[in-house]
Amino acid sequence: MGRSARRSGVTSDRSPSSRPLFPSISLKGSPTTSSSVSEPPSARTSLINVLSRPRHHAHAHAHAATSSASGSSSADAGTFTAEDEFSDMSTISSYASSILSSSREASSEDIAKVYRDYLETPFVKIKTSVKHSEFGHCNNPNWRWTSQWNPDEPIHALEEERPPYHVLIATYLSYLLLIVLGHVRDFFGKRFRQSHYSHLMEHDGYAALNSDFDSFYVRRLKKRLDDCFARPVTGVAGRTIQLLDRTGPDDNSSFELTGGYTRALNVSSYNYLGFASSTGGCADAVDAAIRRYGISGAGPRHDASTLDLHHQTEKLVARFLGVESAMVVSMGFATNSTNIPALVSKGCLVISDEFNHASIRFGVRLSGASLRTFKHNDMHALEALLREVISQGQPRTHRPWKKILVIVEGLYSMEGSLLNLPMFMELKRRYKFYAYVDEAHSIGAIGPNGRGVCDYFGIDPREIDVLMGTFTKSFGAAGGYIAGSKELIDRLRLRSHAMAYAESMSPPVLTQILASMASIMGVAPPLAAPAGEELDTMSVASRPTAYGPASSSTLPSWFSLPTPLLNGTEGREKLRRLAFNSRYLSSGLRKLGFIVYGHRDSPIIPLLLYQPAKMHYFSQMMLKRFGADKTPIVVVIVAYPATPLITSRVRFCLSASHTKNDIDLLLRACDEVGDALDLKHGKQTMKVEEVIAAAEELVASNF
Repeated sequence: MGRSARRSGVTSDRSPSSRPLFPSISLKGSPTTSSSVSEPPSARTSLINVLSRPRHHAHAHAHAATSSASGSSSADAGTFTAEDEFSDMSTISSYASSILSSSREASSEDIAKVYRDYLETPFVKIKTSVKHSEFGHCNNPNWRWTSQWNPDEPIHALEEERPPYHVLIATYLSYLLLIVLGHVRDFFGKRFRQSHYSHLMEHDGYAALNSDFDSFYVRRLKKRLDDCFARPVTGVAGRTIQLLDRTGPDDNSSFELTGGYTRALNVSSYNYLGFASSTGGCADAVDAAIRRYGISGAGPRHDASTLDLHHQTEKLVARFLGVESAMVVSMGFATNSTNIPALVSKGCLVISDEFNHASIRFGVRLSGASLRTFKHNDMHALEALLREVISQGQPRTHRPWKKILVIVEGLYSMEGSLLNLPMFMELKRRYKFYAYVDEAHSIGAIGPNGRGVCDYFGIDPREIDVLMGTFTKSFGAAGGYIAGSKELIDRLRLRSHAMAYAESMSPPVLTQILASMASIMGVAPPLAAPAGEELDTMSVASRPTAYGPASSSTLPSWFSLPTPLLNGTEGREKLRRLAFNSRYLSSGLRKLGFIVYGHRDSPIIPLLLYQPAKMHYFSQMMLKRFGADKTPIVVVIVAYPATPLITSRVRFCLSASHTKNDIDLLLRACDEVGDALDLKHGKQTMKVEEVIAAAEELVASNF
């Protein structure tokens, strides 16, 4: 019997008109109307009323029959259906505003009771071996989305939203005050407390080990906020994370662990697809690999440390990307810094986006090539620069450049902005430069098939000369790859310092890459889906031929992956969960009036804080929640020099492991802290409960 039939059979005495199943919601937050109730309760009140109902036990059918025979009221909070035990309780938060079950306002104690074990106890029961604290349980199909380019949405805003002038002035004055007071303290401290400044002063004929000027920012600004950075943790960095409690008794000069632990909702780790888990098919495969291969390859690739796993991983990565060949490197930073010098040298020109990662800039400096930068993601500025450098040639001699390499990122980690790839490829065809695309944050996280920006925009990856990416963010592993034509990769294998000197990628990491990547691709011949499971025909149909499933011969013969990983259903599910979470949080924060950077399909969502004092307070208030639910949230605060001095921000890193309830919780926390710290510098068009109720409409709408 279908779900709707079962519902109608058990609840025949209930009046549908008095208790609507779905809310009537507009994006402007129009109130829900009801013929029997004048004003709907808040979403939190409705959430308490539904969650506090008795759970289904063995006598549920008899209880339901008795209630029906006695004509009990449908509004009775104690009445429940026979399917309540297996219903998706995670739908409660989405439709809480429309459930008119009671007019009683929930107290803070009631809300705290519901959320007491929220981080470890799921609202919904599903068949899985993965812990809810590591990967949230959610089976609501409405909370899924496909990450794909919509031409009606701008790829990159022409001008980011700006705060009021008084916010900028206050920010500048805050830093000016900190700098002036810091210099005053240094002036007197070097004269009256010389022991505290010995490392900054000459002594016994030796120059100072640390530069006074370089360390000033760290001593006088960053140290005041050090409690926001480098928090010690233990356990799996999944949906939740376990923090080691600490105190800074000497003004954050040092920290002491208190011995306590705090489990918090984790929106700070790079775990886009939720593969960083201690349980599940990937973890089982890694355990089997350790028993076969041990922990380390014990040498560089050019020595006797190229395992069969290296060849299998490189073939699978090339197949995953849709290119001829690939090479894996044991460190993501070194993937750029050691391979760019193998591509360009003196007499070559590198054109770089101004917000490119430090590993790219470091690699260019090592290469000896000339460097020019262009305004972030501005293709018109790039074209103007290309015209100039091609017409002028090399400095002084004006000879033609040996080669021109343009390096960009697919998804920028501090801005959350996407590369305008269609226009970038048009410039490449027009001006004949070599294209190097860093997909450290976009591979696995963007596109209907998780293949990065090429997949997202529907562009053949073979048109890009060099594709770079990492396995840290989306695959729960470590290291990176360089991919392209076979001739290019064969040359890099000989010239790259990563192949000659760096430690080879370890067997457990290689196995994690193979297992996670295969679960996204599926394995050919694909196995049938489990009985009773609906196929995701949209995702299957949208997969281009170049992005076909992995050949079973590519994987190790001893691999034993569960069926959902082999047929690709679990990987596609994770891609769609991440896409929904990203668009929901980004859209919701904008509706609440926060200034948010980046594209709505980006799993990186920067929220601007500006003033230095608010960095510390935002981090602490999210961790030590003053809201009624009392659920701690750990966030990442980003400041200078990673960002410009006045645009400090909190950077939310979302994951497929997060549920819609987690995003609801995060939105409420941001709303509470945003009001307390005056962070809503944009135009607020919806209240937080309206945002939560209209989640699906916000995700599907065009901004």
